[in-house]
Amino acid sequence: MQVKYIFITGGVVSSLGKGLTSASIGNLLESRGLKIAMLKLDPYLNVDPGTMNPFQHGEVYVTDDGAETDLDLGHYYRYTNTPLSKASNATSGQIYNTVIKRERKGEYLGQTVQVIPHVTDEIKKRILDCSIQEEGTNLVLVEIGGTVGDIESLPFLEAIRQFRNERPHDCINIHLTYVPYLKAAGEVKTKPTQHSTGELRSIGIMPDIILCRSENVLSDQIKEKIALFCNVSQDSVIDEPDVEKSIYEVPLQLSRQKLDDTIIKRLSLSPPKSESNTAIWEKIIHTISYPKEKVTIGVVGKYIDHQDAYKSVIESLNHAALSLDAELKVRYIDADKVSEKSFLGCDGFLVPGGFGERGWTGKIQTARFCREKKIPYFGICLGMQIMAIEFARHVLDLSDSHSTEIDPNTPYPIISLLSEQENILNMGGTMRLGAYPCKLDPASRAFKAYNVEEIQERHRHRYEFNNAFKSDFEKNGFLFSGIWEEGMLAEIVEIVDHPWMVGTQFHPEFKSKPSAAHPLFKSFISAAIKEQKDG
Repeated sequence: MQVKYIFITGGVVSSLGKGLTSASIGNLLESRGLKIAMLKLDPYLNVDPGTMNPFQHGEVYVTDDGAETDLDLGHYYRYTNTPLSKASNATSGQIYNTVIKRERKGEYLGQTVQVIPHVTDEIKKRILDCSIQEEGTNLVLVEIGGTVGDIESLPFLEAIRQFRNERPHDCINIHLTYVPYLKAAGEVKTKPTQHSTGELRSIGIMPDIILCRSENVLSDQIKEKIALFCNVSQDSVIDEPDVEKSIYEVPLQLSRQKLDDTIIKRLSLSPPKSESNTAIWEKIIHTISYPKEKVTIGVVGKYIDHQDAYKSVIESLNHAALSLDAELKVRYIDADKVSEKSFLGCDGFLVPGGFGERGWTGKIQTARFCREKKIPYFGICLGMQIMAIEFARHVLDLSDSHSTEIDPNTPYPIISLLSEQENILNMGGTMRLGAYPCKLDPASRAFKAYNVEEIQERHRHRYEFNNAFKSDFEKNGFLFSGIWEEGMLAEIVEIVDHPWMVGTQFHPEFKSKPSAAHPLFKSFISAAIKEQKDG
């Protein structure tokens, strides 16, 4: 079967949920038996989001092969089985960097290097690279970041125009727009959508399907108007109103309007299955509507004003709660403003990853409170390091212990760069990225959660637990329950005489799905529910 391509663009305003919509479309097409791949094209000039402020960009999602990518790849992972790798995300920075390096090497043989054709050719190459990540791919969904009309998106749109022109029967464009309701006028307005699709047509891209984000369901009359003025058939105008209960309603919305049928017809596909399977989403919505338990988790971080900074963490907590028929309430706690009142009413606490000094004291307070009061605690990456330093200070009486990230001169560097640790040779202090194996202690909570001896989890950090202190920790009830044996590095730690206090150096949130809650998150939520009942 010839590989087909769907290009997904956005118009009118940003933050319409293009990534979530793209993932939902991918899910429906997968459920029809098609094998898909997904690619996010980001127009910013950063080489990747790894150095970008979470307040601006949200979380950095990491793939098994160590790519630091856009958070939309987290949506792709949670909703689909698409392969995710360095080939799944490309930025303008990466594209231009590649072109300039080739020019410096003389690969263009003295040509004048220009956006067209050199930059657009590299963009088209990235699209093709994504299509061959795995054998048997039927369909590639390409999401273009930003909004039509943005100057930085133009090279991507021009590349798509060329790509479509070269494969006229194998490509379609889905354009996601916003249809606002003006309360004062009491009317739904289609003009922004008309202008946005007009902008696309002006650069040579004809939308095939228009998805309309709106506050409420659109009437047939409004859809007819959009179809007429935007030059598409009425059955190609799909509304995507705000969901009532959960983002996991989106695949159900799109399935009810037979978007997958429309796409299959447009691309002349012959999928193995005649209908999409939405049973998992129906079950999730039923659980959300009729929970048997309730649980409140305090998330202590420094980016709480921008919840996308912890997107995968929050979704993983939701997945775990859903798997236990529980309603989850997340309480966001600013790590800079932690007090005794912050701990009231929570059944467990999670300290997520992060970098830098801000919020350290509040996170240490959280770990100490959970350890002393026997409240479930889950520390991820920095949250694990916090757990170790709190233990060193208040159990081992090493009051000046710290991480060298914060205090390079600490006499007790519990957490440090590998290059700073004794007896470790030929290992730099660079960031550890991507999937690493981890051997589990059979007597640990981690083993009980995973029920396997070895796991693979994804990392994104520079600082590690300093093994020079390992013996003292173990003598006082601190269990190193997961080890990367090749580097002899701590991956999972636990406090033995505690109902549930676990820290991971890796990021388990990157491998959780609504259909398959991550084992550690499920174990943590289960412990928090028990705490609530026993408390």
